[in-house]
Amino acid sequence: MLTISHFELIFRLVLAALLGSVIGFERERLNWAAGLRTHMLVCVGASLIMLVSIFGFSDALGQKDVTLDPSRVAAQVVSGIGFLGAGSILLRGEVVRGLTTAASLWSVAGIGLATGGGLYTAAGCATFIILVILAGIKPIERRFISVKQQRSLHILADRGSISLDTVHSALGTSSVRVKQFIMQQSEESPDFDDVRIALSRTSTDDFDMLCSKFKDIPGVREFRRD
Repeated sequence: MLTISHFELIFRLVLAALLGSVIGFERERLNWAAGLRTHMLVCVGASLIMLVSIFGFSDALGQKDVTLDPSRVAAQVVSGIGFLGAGSILLRGEVVRGLTTAASLWSVAGIGLATGGGLYTAAGCATFIILVILAGIKPIERRFISVKQQRSLHILADRGSISLDTVHSALGTSSVRVKQFIMQQSEESPDFDDVRIALSRTSTDDFDMLCSKFKDIPGVREFRRD
């Protein structure tokens, strides 16, 4: 019959909480919906379920025609945690946000299962790798990938004919790509406004499409891609 000491049981649950908190803290500092407490709860819950799967039915092992497959309960955790991940994914206009947090929740469930199963090295190593992916890779991604998806425009328009609301109306759901909007009186003439607009996460094709929408805004006199 499989047994586990009370100390070992408590240690696994506490360790799961600590490992989950490391990942959750990284999400919490970015103000995501699934933060510190959510990741800790997922990790501890997964660890507890794994402990129940391994040791909770040990009394029945000695019975006739009774077999135990601990992997069946663990498999349900992997698939069942998806509802939490789905709750953290948001669609804002044309941009889907929260996929990374959903993936971190799913990964934390795996850490909890590993901790509950006594695979401490695997759980600790996975925590370190996930933390590096979440906190360490993002600056590299911004430096070499996101910067290539940034675009800027310079528009000369009739005085008062263009505003942030006008841009949002013209672009529709694509307005979420607008990261900066600066408008000032033109140095050439007080009858015109100089408008500078910065866009993010915009491919070349998307940029061409957005430019055509900007050109259709009433009052736009000149249009230049910076």
